Amino acid sequence: MTQPVKDERYMRMALALAKKGMGTVSPNPMVGALLVKDDAIVGKGYHRKAGSHHAEVGAIENAGENASGSTLYINLEPCVHYGRTPPCTDRIIAAGIKRVVVGMLDPNPLVNGKGVEMLRKAGIDVKVGMLEDEARRLNEVFVGSMEKKRPFVTMKAAVSLDGKIATKTCDSRWISNEESRRQANLLRCINDGVLVGINTVISDNPLLVPRLKNPKKIPVRIILDSKLRIPLACDVVKTSQKYRTWVFTNEDSRTDKETKLTALGVEVIRVPKDDNGRASVRHICEELYRREITSILVEGGGEVNSTLLREGLVDKVVLFYGTILIGGKGALNLVGGKGIDFLKDAYRIDVATLKRLRENIYIEGYVHRNH
Repeated sequence: MTQPVKDERYMRMALALAKKGMGTVSPNPMVGALLVKDDAIVGKGYHRKAGSHHAEVGAIENAGENASGSTLYINLEPCVHYGRTPPCTDRIIAAGIKRVVVGMLDPNPLVNGKGVEMLRKAGIDVKVGMLEDEARRLNEVFVGSMEKKRPFVTMKAAVSLDGKIATKTCDSRWISNEESRRQANLLRCINDGVLVGINTVISDNPLLVPRLKNPKKIPVRIILDSKLRIPLACDVVKTSQKYRTWVFTNEDSRTDKETKLTALGVEVIRVPKDDNGRASVRHICEELYRREITSILVEGGGEVNSTLLREGLVDKVVLFYGTILIGGKGALNLVGGKGIDFLKDAYRIDVATLKRLRENIYIEGYVHRNH
């Protein structure tokens, strides 16, 4: 087996280790590390949660004396700065590792290229870019959040074949099947926040927590409510002492309602208005990023989807197509708003995944616009 083939094989193992941290490491990236010596794996490690030791440190401790003279395979460039933990480059050098194979450079400006440079200065042979596309895809949330200085936004919906998310009476249970709903609940577990608009809260009274036995985490519930119309008796308010609930509203909305909501455990966050007089989604994303929310799952209606798309804030779409037709001008569309006049202005989806979930169709893709 040639060295490039070996490198790819071991990097795939490191990526698989990294994936174990999905849903628990935010705001950090998922990282896996493998130490190989004389064609034998001598150490393994992965980042488990923010504040715990990094993957390469875990692998070095796992290997013990065998770390000396080994090759380290890691999907993300080792850190060179003090954060919640000390620099990993120092540990790699001290362990006597002779070669490091890196999936991709860290987009964090505190690290970007500096970790590789420090290792090379210490005489370590460093190779960068092994399975880089896979490494970027795995950490698309971390990379996107770092590069755009806002949360990575995924728009998720259950949709009929004719693009409706509910009937004209707002009935939407259930467009998708049980398997699709289970997948949707898994998505809630790996995102930092779940976002809906006030109309969804009023019409559906959702709880917005993963309906699973032992979820990895409960995302913060984020509600866009420009005029503070949220009912005090709705489920998200009634459970806000148990689950974090943030309501974003206009700077001039009702203070009496804020007082009542705060007493019940809801955090009310005021942001400037956009041109339509609603709470600005751009300012909301800035505030969420400041609070270390790196990923949002949007489960809102057509108006929220339209606003986020128009502002260029949707990175990814996940759609569960039920094999039904709803029809009717009054039925609710996946994307509301005014719509576009010409197809050249349409939002294009680069489909990454297309599969069947029994009789449902699952589509996952990335958003871009041709202009």
